[in-house]
Parts: sequence; structure tokens; C-alpha cells
Amino acid sequence: MTGRTVHSAIILLVIGNLLAIFSDAIIKWQGGEIPVLQFVFMRLLCTLAVLAPLLPLIDRDNLFRGTRIHLLRAHISIVGVLCMVIALTNLPLATANALFYAAPLLVMTLGVVMFRERTTPLSVLAVISGFAGILIILRPLEFTWQGVSALGAAAALGINALLVRKLPRGQSMVHTLVLTHVYGLPAALALMLWEGAAWDWGLMIAAFGSALFILGYSATVLLAYRHVAANRVTSAEYTGLIWAIGFGWLWFGEVPDLWFFAGSVLIVGPLVLLSLAEHRGLRRDKRELPSPPRPAPAEHQTDRLVRVHE
Repeated sequence: MTGRTVHSAIILLVIGNLLAIFSDAIIKWQGGEIPVLQFVFMRLLCTLAVLAPLLPLIDRDNLFRGTRIHLLRAHISIVGVLCMVIALTNLPLATANALFYAAPLLVMTLGVVMFRERTTPLSVLAVISGFAGILIILRPLEFTWQGVSALGAAAALGINALLVRKLPRGQSMVHTLVLTHVYGLPAALALMLWEGAAWDWGLMIAAFGSALFILGYSATVLLAYRHVAANRVTSAEYTGLIWAIGFGWLWFGEVPDLWFFAGSVLIVGPLVLLSLAEHRGLRRDKRELPSPPRPAPAEHQTDRLVRVHE
């Protein structure tokens, strides 16, 4: 499965979102009484352990390039993982994941504020509809700090996604992941010591499983988007909500109510429409491009390829 075709890229994203739900389920199985800050520190350690075989891929000549942005993203990530663990251990699996989908909405909103990105009527509709969906799922009369935590995790995901644009050009994904987790270790360690919970080796196993599945998700996303335009396959990401509903029902006996489904449609529906609209726009642009020139004779083609590779 290389992700070189639309079909294989979609399959990769479906599998990747399944792996992400496995990670969420592992966290949820720990229950609401776990030492959350200890888990966050353990997951950082486990992620670095999984990444260790890939350390030769790091650019050692520019090891600390982009330190300030990596530090910022590392500490935002710690807050995001903390909020995610609180949400997953206290909310139904599907509800938490539906609220995590507020991240793309925040990316669109912050993109306008931070980068002066242009909006379209559909993107504005997506933000308004998504906000309404969040209110329907949370229901203000039942608004809890666990729901706020889920939105905090979404906010961290959205902000970090935007900050990717500030990363040094040409820096590999492995280099970025390693620096982000290394820079986050001191703060995570300090928070764990402040929490003061006894070390739990059983929790380490859960942290390793969660880290492994999330890195698996990251790998499938990388493969899926490397060769295929994102707007052609990104709607497959929303299968994560289907996995969450199914596994929440099978493993945790959670049956979503009508409020959940109504809110989820308002959050995810416009995002899917945006993806489809971008896909149609890409196809239209391709049709409007001038016809490619006729192939050159064989002897000239060979010479042109040599110059390209040089």
C-alpha cells in the first residue's frame, strides 16, 4: 500500500483513523482516576523510544534549527494531550472524537486571523454550522469541564497545525517529531513531579500502545498525502467518527443519542462539502489548463530528462 493512487490513499486514511481510535480506546480503558500528568510524560518517553531507530534521518548539521517554534509547539502539544486524556477518560468515545473535529474549524478561523486567508461562503458556513454542532452535542445546560477539555484538545491540534507553516523549510518529519517531544520532556517531567503520583508501570504499557498507534496514524497520513492531492482524499479522515461510534458501542456500551448525531452532522457535514468543493475546483482548473505540447522526438526526450535530473 503505497498511497500512489486515490484508492490506496483512501484506504490508508481509513486504516490510519482506525489506528487513532485504538489509541483513544487504550486511553479510555484506563478510566478517569489515572494520574493524567504521569501518563502524558510516559507517552512522550514512549514516542521517543519508538522514534529512536529513525534518529539517523535527523539533519545533525542543523540539529537545533527552528528551536523557538519547536518549543512553542511542544508545550501546546502537552496541553493538547492533557486535555485529550481528560476528555477520553470522562466522555463517551464518539462524543470526544466529534468534539475533536472542531480542530479543522479552528484552523479555518485562525487562518483568517493569523494569515489573512481568504474565506468562502461555504467555509464561513462550516464554521457557523460547526459551532452550532458543538453546542448541540455539549448542550449548554449540561456543559462540563470534560467537554471543555475536548475543545481544548481540538484547539491545540488546530494551533499546532497552523504553526507547521512556521517550521524550517526542508526539515524532515522525523526531525520535527523528535525535537517536539524532546523539548516537551522537561515541562512534562515537572508537571508529573508536581502531580506526585506513584510510578505505575502498568500505565507505561498503555502509554506505549497509545504512542505506537498514533505514530502509525501519522505514517499512514504521510503516505496518503505524499502522492495524492489532499482535497481528493481528505474526506476519508472523517471515517474516524464512524470507528468511534462502532467501538464505543462494542467495547464500552455507549449508545449515541439523537443530539450527538445532529451535532456531528453539523460539524462534519460542511467539512465534507468543503473537501468536495475543493476537489471539483481542482478538476475544473485542470480542464482549463492549455493542452500539453506534443511529445518531442525520442532523441530530444532523453536529453530533456538528463537536464531535469541534473
